[in-house]
Amino acid sequence: MATLIDFAAGAPGIPARWTSSAKSGVGTALSASSPVWFTLSHGILNEVYYPRCDNACIRDHGLLITGPDGYFSEEKRDCTTVTSQLEVGVPAFQLVNTSNDGRYRIDKQVISDPARASVLQRITFTPLVGKLSDYLVYALLAPHLVNAGMNNCAWIGEQRDVPLLFASGRSRYLALGCSLPWRTRSAGYVGQSDGYHQLSNNGVIDPQYQRADDGNVALIGEIGFSEGKNTAVLALGFGQSETEAGSHVLASLRDGFDAALQAYSANWQAWQESLQPLDRQRGGKAYRVSTAVLATHRAADRPGAVVASLSIPWGASKGDDDLGGYHLVWPRDLVETAGGFLAAGDDREALAILQYLREVQLVSGRWPQNLWLDGRPYWSGVQMDECAFPILLADLLHRRDHLTGKLLDRFIPMIRRAAGYIVANGPATNQDRWEEDGGYSPFTLAVEVAALLAAADLLEQSGDAAASQHLRETADCWNEQIEDWTYAGDPDICAAAGVAGYYVRISGNDITDVAGANEGQTPIRNQITDKSRLPTRDVLSPDALALVRFGLRAPDDPRILDTIKVIDRTLRVELPQGPLWYRYTGDGYGENPDGSPFDGIGQGRAWPLLAGERAHYELAAGRPEAAEKLLATLEASASVEGLLPEQSWDAADVPERELFWGRPTGSAMPLVWAHAEHIKLLRSLADGAVFDMPPQTVARYVTRKTPSTLRIWRFNNQLSHIPQGKMLRLIVAEPAIAHWSLDGWSSATDTPTSETRFGSHVLDLDTSLLAPGGAVVFTFQWRDGQRWENTDFEVHVIAK
Repeated sequence: MATLIDFAAGAPGIPARWTSSAKSGVGTALSASSPVWFTLSHGILNEVYYPRCDNACIRDHGLLITGPDGYFSEEKRDCTTVTSQLEVGVPAFQLVNTSNDGRYRIDKQVISDPARASVLQRITFTPLVGKLSDYLVYALLAPHLVNAGMNNCAWIGEQRDVPLLFASGRSRYLALGCSLPWRTRSAGYVGQSDGYHQLSNNGVIDPQYQRADDGNVALIGEIGFSEGKNTAVLALGFGQSETEAGSHVLASLRDGFDAALQAYSANWQAWQESLQPLDRQRGGKAYRVSTAVLATHRAADRPGAVVASLSIPWGASKGDDDLGGYHLVWPRDLVETAGGFLAAGDDREALAILQYLREVQLVSGRWPQNLWLDGRPYWSGVQMDECAFPILLADLLHRRDHLTGKLLDRFIPMIRRAAGYIVANGPATNQDRWEEDGGYSPFTLAVEVAALLAAADLLEQSGDAAASQHLRETADCWNEQIEDWTYAGDPDICAAAGVAGYYVRISGNDITDVAGANEGQTPIRNQITDKSRLPTRDVLSPDALALVRFGLRAPDDPRILDTIKVIDRTLRVELPQGPLWYRYTGDGYGENPDGSPFDGIGQGRAWPLLAGERAHYELAAGRPEAAEKLLATLEASASVEGLLPEQSWDAADVPERELFWGRPTGSAMPLVWAHAEHIKLLRSLADGAVFDMPPQTVARYVTRKTPSTLRIWRFNNQLSHIPQGKMLRLIVAEPAIAHWSLDGWSSATDTPTSETRFGSHVLDLDTSLLAPGGAVVFTFQWRDGQRWENTDFEVHVIAK
């Protein structure tokens, strides 16, 4: 008989780690009564999230099998797994795990209970060699409550005389119950006294421990299979107390798996039936997988909040120091996701996302780089495209008649603050969309300029013509200088590709009149020292295609065509599914060359998302057949279960690390952004036009080719020269009188600034009388306290 001991030995256990990010399924019940989200990988439950989809509460939950003559097997390592959905569009899963040695098969169905915070597994164990009584089957659970594996507590107990397994951490609780009686139960410290350690070393759970507190803990229970009873339901429940978690388990087991599955499927069927019928015979279930992925990543109690991925990239190598993983909200990803919902026909969710963005906007007018669902910033970067994207979402909803009248009026203050922040702090960004480098990025510039024009239209509808004019003039000014900032031409690169020049990934963060792409160095993050900087004009990126996607440049603009030639020579890779592209030259965000996990240093891999973006370019260029081929490439980049990864492996197979040519890497999967791009591409192909291309930029810059009449001086952008014939616009934060001269102070003029609707103060200085070589000199007297700036600023006129 096993020895029973109060407290487990070996505290606090080995350092906690998360698990594989290569998910084979993600699911939730689409029910406010069931704030729980589950993930699957390698045939078992991985992270389960509760009570919000940014709070991971377990590492994983699988089965261990023992048998005669010291037989030991773990299903996640020792089985071949086939995962499938029980029905199209419903993320209820069937898993079949067959042991590699041919001795057993495990069949599972996995859902969450729509009536409560429980995850249910119906498990059938079938011996393929010998009989059922030859084997003992154990459920192993690794609690990681509220994004942390350490400082958890685990214990065995009872509720209403029913044996259960319990765990707690950070004021959250879980309980695990079984429809068949538990036999042996124990708690322990991972790597020291947990059930896996005991079974793999000794073949038995002896001793059995009642508690393991304040460590990296695990729970184990032997499922009471017997002849004629080889099917059991496991219920994993969560709550704000152990009794609440336990009551959810008991209620789920009482009501049964079939009732939960019926309600679960009905919720999903009703939602899927409300969407646009973008299904394709060739694509099979791909569209409904993408829509389900988007909906599964929504918060249950915070409408409009959608996390980027229910995964932690390279999770098996990550510990408690990586709290967020990708289960956070990125404003950029969120707007892209809203576009996916809208393209699929769910305008209510897209509106909810805009409302959420309104609620979490910072008082400055921008949004955090990323954030928890409650609005708390996680990282502290400032990305100007993330400040602009919500405006584009508002405009897209407005143009499709989902944001009009009084509803639009609710969002005008948000739009005004965001546009004001862009005007005051753009066009250079502290970080590009890849969250690494600052400067002038074609992608960021395209989003900013498009957002300013969109905001101008929306503010004009609200009756603010002056603010609209100010935004359009700023957009014109920046649009006219994009090539000055980002177009380059290394002679060797140009000669090899047969081009005159090309857009670079990003140029340095200089003042607008001196920034350029032909000089300087671009930092390359996540690289060894010898590869950590490259000449700016040598660093390419598909980001330049945003100039077409957002309507600033025509698809057949010679500069765009030349850039595509260089991109395809340097960043395109042919994989079994078709061509994919790298993010940029020298990218280091990916596995190391030997396939080991990214550890701050690595080698960037191909991104399926970029095939979707390229397909949108091809459609804009009038080549729908090319876009269709890239759609097929994008869909073929998915896992066998249909989930799109962040990156695809681009090298020889490394089987021991589960890396195969053209298949998903250990980065995030599924990536919600990629699935949203897939849905938008399907809609764009159905419509025969790019779904989310803003018409304002196309009309203003492609059709009418509107020039700029001015250049902008700010204290954070102190110009030193201006082209002849341009107005000099001064923008300051406080009311002032500009004391200025065109003749070196022989004469001077005092002109007060005017307040804008963005909290700034502006004055336009007419320099039309100045010939090249002339200069305007100015200073400020601040009207608050009659203070002088005591510095003369000088801007020289140069030939056009």
